[in-house]
Amino acid sequence: MKCPFCNNLDSKVVDSRPDKGGSAIRRRRVCEQCSKRFTTYERIEEMLPQVCKKDGRREAFDRTKIINGIVKACEKRPISKTDIEALVDRLETRLQESTDREISTTTIGEWVMKELHGMDEVAYVRFASVYRSFRDISEFMQELQELLKK
Repeated sequence: MKCPFCNNLDSKVVDSRPDKGGSAIRRRRVCEQCSKRFTTYERIEEMLPQVCKKDGRREAFDRTKIINGIVKACEKRPISKTDIEALVDRLETRLQESTDREISTTTIGEWVMKELHGMDEVAYVRFASVYRSFRDISEFMQELQELLKK
């Protein structure tokens, strides 16, 4: 494992334990060259469906892309990193349980918005504004009015 401080490839595992959700192994490592400690996570590689983009391209599901989008929507909101990780864990579980070999970004975005709606309405509106690509303020206001009705 490459050291994030000095880029040395030799490190030693000093502690190993399951993460809080049990879906990964958390490993504390120490670099053999600079002696600094760092943490890595080991996950089982699951067979997830291919993601179909709006322009027709297909690519592998990327957990970090989803997390980054949600983190941006949740900026300065009372949503912890743990809550975001749990949301993405639920999304991955849903994808793993799916029998589809391909899934659209539209479907994934709708699932994320549904989860965010239950967590924080401001984060939901932020995510929806980017995901749905509102063309003008009237579309944005229409979404807010729908939110207020509920």
